[in-house]
Amino acid sequence: MPKSDKSVAEKQREGEFSIKPEDIPSSLDTTKWPLLLKNYDKLQVRTGQYTPLPNGHTPLRRPIADYVRSGVINLDKPSNPSSHEVVAWVKRILKVEKTGHSGTLDPKVTGSLIVCVERATRLVKSQQGAGKEYVAVVRLHEAIEDEKKLASVVQTLTGAQFQRPPLIAAVKRRLRVRTIYQSKFLELDDDKHLGVFWVSCEAGTYIRTLCVHLGLLLGTGGHMQELRRVRSGILTEKDHMVTMHDIMDAQWQYDNNKDESYLRWAIKPLEFVLTNYKRVVVKDSAVNAICFGAQLLMPGLLRYEAGIEVGEEVVMMTTKGEAIALGIAQMSTVELGFCSHGVVARIKRVIMERDTYPRRWGLGPRAVAKKALIKDGKLDKYGKVNEKTPEDWKKGYEDFSLGNKGTESANKTEAKEENAETAPADQELPKDVKKKLKAKKEESESEEEKPKKTPKKAKKEESDSEEEKPKKKTPAKKAKKESSSDDSSSEEEKKKKKKKQVSSSDSD
Repeated sequence: MPKSDKSVAEKQREGEFSIKPEDIPSSLDTTKWPLLLKNYDKLQVRTGQYTPLPNGHTPLRRPIADYVRSGVINLDKPSNPSSHEVVAWVKRILKVEKTGHSGTLDPKVTGSLIVCVERATRLVKSQQGAGKEYVAVVRLHEAIEDEKKLASVVQTLTGAQFQRPPLIAAVKRRLRVRTIYQSKFLELDDDKHLGVFWVSCEAGTYIRTLCVHLGLLLGTGGHMQELRRVRSGILTEKDHMVTMHDIMDAQWQYDNNKDESYLRWAIKPLEFVLTNYKRVVVKDSAVNAICFGAQLLMPGLLRYEAGIEVGEEVVMMTTKGEAIALGIAQMSTVELGFCSHGVVARIKRVIMERDTYPRRWGLGPRAVAKKALIKDGKLDKYGKVNEKTPEDWKKGYEDFSLGNKGTESANKTEAKEENAETAPADQELPKDVKKKLKAKKEESESEEEKPKKTPKKAKKEESDSEEEKPKKKTPAKKAKKESSSDDSSSEEEKKKKKKKQVSSSDSD
């Protein structure tokens, strides 16, 4: 073999054998992936081993019937009809069974109204409690000196505010507290006494009441002239807002020309309103169990987002990006990193339909053996032990309905007592076993000595004993009886004296 110019030691001394950091872009660019799959590669990985199942669909590629039945519409509500009427019209146009909305708007108010269709109505409650943004026009009853005054008053009306619903509201008029996160003065028209301002507030805030408060603080009086909602939850008026005409045209296009592109443009998947939640990716084998209400445990977890805190609301999703359920996290991101078992999240609201994915529970060796025993009649229909149950199954069976004490401890004590009874006399027994045996003997002897009573005799004895018992008297009653007896004795003495006097007069 030819000799190398340098020895191995010299090469190691002179060369740099280390992996240096490189700025190489990842092979998958997930920043452009849609909805819940966006930035999927940035999620924390617990495991990458799972069996993918062919069930389910990516939200944007669902069949059109499922797409509509699990859709959300960011509707530009027109003026005059109520929110209930608008939702009923959408239901009739799309030919679906049920629809719901994310928060009532007064008839004259326009703007963003999130309409949920069928399966998406399960998200209505979470969207109703989300924050809102409005642009309002207030009419002042008198002219004001400067627009700076109005701007300063608008700025003061932030934070927690006491509000009583206006007379026009269809709710109970009781005082309530609502938070105004931010407010901004936009414009003032001195000639018409009209002012425009923007408000970001908590759900349930009455802008009509806020305009009255503005007028009171300015000293001129005022009321709301016009109102438009520009944001509901995470959807603004710039996020795919459609009109009633768009929905009607989209449905007509599908019915007559079988063109579903316009319908897919007008309606968005329900995952569209869940992009602000922290994500937890679930294995396909655990999806259907969650749909039936099971908690998410560590073995079913694939990936999770950074920054999850205990008690925070999270969205559970499949590897295809479908929302399964909303849950409340039982572990933080740090705990999820090193825990091998435990509850990851507790279910708050199930979104996905049952049996969309196949059932994967009850397929283990123990579960299969149990099903076979139930089929053969060696266990009852609930899987509990009966007379035909084999002994090897009973050893591993524990009935938790007996209470907190385990069956193993009970079996041990019973075995000890049996051994003690059968033990020879020379053998010394433990003190606790001796005490139990003595107590048992005494109880058996006392039961033998007692004569058995018929139920009739026992009843008679009880009645006799009740009659013999002296009735207890309270001190007040005793005093009354003593006073009454004294009075009766004095009256008898008087009567006797009178009789004696009468008899003496007769003798005279």
